[in-house]
Amino acid sequence: MMSNNNIPERVVKFINQHHVATIATCVDSESWCFNCFYAFVESEGALIFTSSTDTKHIKMVEKNPIVSGSIVLETKIVGKIRGLQFVGEMQKVENTENSKYRLKYLAKFPFAVIVNSDLWILKLTELKMTDNRLGFGTKLEWKKSVES
Repeated sequence: MMSNNNIPERVVKFINQHHVATIATCVDSESWCFNCFYAFVESEGALIFTSSTDTKHIKMVEKNPIVSGSIVLETKIVGKIRGLQFVGEMQKVENTENSKYRLKYLAKFPFAVIVNSDLWILKLTELKMTDNRLGFGTKLEWKKSVES
């Protein structure tokens, strides 16, 4: 792992084991959420995904780039419940043929090559993971350190 500000390894593993996130936006008193396939850029502590600029959530992100979201393991077995809540900042990224983010995303989702959509990065700033396998209600928390 390079410089992701030491996100706990158990959290990194969980993020890498999954591929769908729910992300929520908020502008003034209006909120909205969306689901997306993501690829994790571990060295940057960031999720990358595609979305069109004409969607409600991206129009809201353009007004307020701070978002929150979750990645969950769906199970009925209480002792196996795991889920991640996060906060981060979204921005549109260069989507050229050789963009490292595009190549990372396409490596995980090759079918996306036919999708005409914009590429976005969500730089994680805060994480809280519940992992009942470590004991009921056990939480692992992380906040990105402020760099001067």
